[in-house]
Amino acid sequence: MIDRRAFITSLAVGALLPSRSADAQKARGMHRIGWLSPASAGDGLPNLEALRAGLRELGYVQGQNITIEARWADGRSERLPELAAELVRLPVDILCAAGSQASGAAKHATSTIPIVFANVAFPDQSGLVESYTRPGGNVTGVAFIGPEYGKRLELLKEARPGLSRVALIYNPENPGSVLALQETQRWATPLGVTLEPHKFRGPHDFEHVFGAIAAKRPDALMTTADPLIASYPSRIVDFAAKHRLLSMYPGREFVDAGGLM
Repeated sequence: MIDRRAFITSLAVGALLPSRSADAQKARGMHRIGWLSPASAGDGLPNLEALRAGLRELGYVQGQNITIEARWADGRSERLPELAAELVRLPVDILCAAGSQASGAAKHATSTIPIVFANVAFPDQSGLVESYTRPGGNVTGVAFIGPEYGKRLELLKEARPGLSRVALIYNPENPGSVLALQETQRWATPLGVTLEPHKFRGPHDFEHVFGAIAAKRPDALMTTADPLIASYPSRIVDFAAKHRLLSMYPGREFVDAGGLM
């Protein structure tokens, strides 16, 4: 599991890159950082606050030597290209993107401004980077890789040896989330596990997703690494606890909310 500290470290290191903005901004030592998220400001604020905290630890303080320009898609992924272009026009010195969709929009918007991504699965397969060892271009960040998904299933099997059915919540509009579903399925078959996928595009899907999972009564619950899903850790963790579901999550925010693993 990758915790939020790793998430912040990747972004904070990117902030150390040389400023690329206007001469006047360089003269006063102010770096402008762009933040692009598919979530709403209310739901995604904890991740932005974690970014600010991580930057403070490295001596970068809002209003003193950095300014953060945040753009939120409010769960409407179709807005991400427009918001990314807006940040590029400001311009920003570095663009931090949460998730595969935001990262893809950022990469499409600029080939010169450094982009740092987080909460992304399989960036090589989705075309964000050329490879893990040599990302190439202007994009880098923290990623979830294939074997992690198999290890999660193995841990669930160790915790409950008779486990045979696992519900998986994923975002069908996020290429990384879809790839994570496919990779988890690849690991599930040899482990004798039946994967039951449930599509989540936003909070309006909670009633349907939770109702379907409760009706099928699986042995365990997992989610893919997706910034939209990760914006609601308490609701998902509380649901799993209410229905006594063994659970495995991709980020620390779920464990902080009371999740098992």
